Amino acid sequence: MIPTIIEDVRARKVMDSRGNWTIEVDVVTDYAVGRCAAPSGASTGRYEARAFPDGGVEKAIIEVEETIAPELRGMDAINQEEVDRTLHEIDGTDNFSNIGGNTAVAVSLANAKAAAASHGLPLFQFLGGNFSCELPYPLGNVIGGGAHANNATTIQEFLVLPVGARDIAEAVCTNAEVHKKLRAELAKRSGGTLGKGDEGAWAPAIGDEEALQVLAEVCDLVTEETGVKLRLGLDVAASQFWNEKKRRYVYAREGRERTPEEQVDYIAGLIEEYSLYYVEDPVQEEDFDTFAELTSRVNALICGDDLYVTNVDRLKRGIERGSTNAVLIKPNQCGTLTDTFRAVKLAMNEKLVPVISHRSGETTDETIAHLAVAFNIPIIKTGVIGGERIAKLNELIRIAEELTPSRARLARLPKL
Repeated sequence: MIPTIIEDVRARKVMDSRGNWTIEVDVVTDYAVGRCAAPSGASTGRYEARAFPDGGVEKAIIEVEETIAPELRGMDAINQEEVDRTLHEIDGTDNFSNIGGNTAVAVSLANAKAAAASHGLPLFQFLGGNFSCELPYPLGNVIGGGAHANNATTIQEFLVLPVGARDIAEAVCTNAEVHKKLRAELAKRSGGTLGKGDEGAWAPAIGDEEALQVLAEVCDLVTEETGVKLRLGLDVAASQFWNEKKRRYVYAREGRERTPEEQVDYIAGLIEEYSLYYVEDPVQEEDFDTFAELTSRVNALICGDDLYVTNVDRLKRGIERGSTNAVLIKPNQCGTLTDTFRAVKLAMNEKLVPVISHRSGETTDETIAHLAVAFNIPIIKTGVIGGERIAKLNELIRIAEELTPSRARLARLPKL
């Protein structure tokens, strides 16, 4: 490929979906401009990259203008690993505490988009090549609580996966139909009061198992009407209600506490009763061994998010112990595209299923849709409604159109 010289790197403050400031970066080459806005999470893992340096977004912008831009000007945007290595060298810490993980990921992904645009290619094709034509199944959050909503369920997310969809448009539409039909049913059970969480999921004032029951009923109804089979999932986000002093999982709404052993029994029971396909962070982020106990016991995807935080070293620990059979991938947890790719590659080499994910505080940036296709990731977790969620889903529909019907197809999911 011909050199694509970086001429400038610019940064600005933009709003995320919670109304908080985040950073957006433009990388300008001699041929094109790439832009990326970084998201932020509410339920964050202890070991993920620090979102912003001391001084917040304003300090991050100064770092881009005074430190990062001078270093990157004149570099070839095609050399993504060199760009990302330079970001690590500029920061000089293990968790991007000096420039911020959000700063790093916005620069890194904007650079990749600039390089792709400079060569007249969509990002998925630039990164993945001509054989990248499998689209991920959308994993949609339709009922939420935990750190994403007040006075709702203890479990953070109740998810749906349209495993029977024939194409990406049908998959997106099916998840949206579940979300629509849930409204009336949940309102009945929560006394008519029904809010929404950070990701647009319904946030009813009911217990976890009642929420699962309602979701299962609505999914059956949607399957009857559409012919599309759905499977259920959970993001337990167990670290959020783990009490270290008590060594218990505290389910406040139920008035119930569970030991790690009881937590495994409880989650395993839910998997069996509701034929759950996917369960994320069922136990707290330090407990690799209890993760492994659950994974060996059930027939479901047990996915680590807070456990791994898209960190290759932590992922290696989990692989050694057999902790999970799936890993959540969030680019801003590790800070660069190169680090993200290494985590995905390691997972795939070790037969773990990668699941790429949005954050609860999102932007309309659509990059993860392209990364899912480029890296052959079979599942994308990106909400169901709301402009910042739909941005990714609509981009997948556009990618399918660009691939043409003869090439575009949904990925192959593990049979569970």
